[in-house]
Amino acid sequence: MQYKDYYAVMGVKKDATQDEIKRAYRRLARKYHPDVSKEADAEARFKEVGEAYEVLKDPEKRAAYDQLGANWKAGQDFRPPPDWDAGFEFSGGGFTGGDAADYSDFFETLFGRGFSSAFHTAHHGAGEFHASGQDHHAKVLIDLEDAFTGAVRSISLRTPELDPRGHVVTRERTLNVRIPKGVRQGQQIRLAGQGTPGIGQGPAGDLYLEIEFKPHRLFRIDGRDLYIDLPVSPWEAALGAKVKLPTPAGVIDVTIPAGSSGGRKLRLKGRGIPASHPGDLYAILQIALPPADNEKAQALYRKMAQELAFNPRAGLGV
Repeated sequence: MQYKDYYAVMGVKKDATQDEIKRAYRRLARKYHPDVSKEADAEARFKEVGEAYEVLKDPEKRAAYDQLGANWKAGQDFRPPPDWDAGFEFSGGGFTGGDAADYSDFFETLFGRGFSSAFHTAHHGAGEFHASGQDHHAKVLIDLEDAFTGAVRSISLRTPELDPRGHVVTRERTLNVRIPKGVRQGQQIRLAGQGTPGIGQGPAGDLYLEIEFKPHRLFRIDGRDLYIDLPVSPWEAALGAKVKLPTPAGVIDVTIPAGSSGGRKLRLKGRGIPASHPGDLYAILQIALPPADNEKAQALYRKMAQELAFNPRAGLGV
């Protein structure tokens, strides 16, 4: 996937106002419209301009695109940084003018799912106009340990908006959020009334926080299950042993069965993320070899080589 410089496509500066972007789009749309343009690549350029405008005309999409940074070059190999959109609050601009099928993989990767249109309702009553405020959405990162104990965390969110001169700026707000015990990745926490204010007597929208766990130095997460690599010595694997194992809830003792091999998976039922049906914790055995960095250790390895009829490549037929 290649990075797209939407500002270059539109021929505008990165600090262009929304009006300047609109004027640039109108000029380019007339120039490259397939029905009237004589340009050889008119259709491709028309789609390219339409995609760029779809992003830059929407303050939310534009602010999200801008926070990728200014060092990317058009055509450069691109993968979005992990959790690039975390802490970014949006109400969902949706596809407002173009056909999503015409847009690039770059667009789809950044805006295809998270920027779906928000639910919005309006109604009239007794001659007055009332409208519900839009719901807001944001992805937030929490520690895995919070899912085991529950917690209250101070979370900062950035919201794009237009200043009086038509430039996109971001406003930051901080909320104290209760993280429920047992929360899982992808789950949404609803904060009633924290979305866009309503019109008239319409209620304010809600804020939905999508939970994502921060990368953990020990554990990998799959749904409610956790995985950890557990180093064991050759003699612990061969003879069996009881060893210490860290878990998000504290250190426990686990039994290594005699005759274990590297990669063996030990299941600890119910030690995963808490729930009415909690996940499991899987310890993946990793055989750790003692270093042969002194004469005594080297002598032990030579003795093993002489006395153990062991060919680790027997399975390869060699």
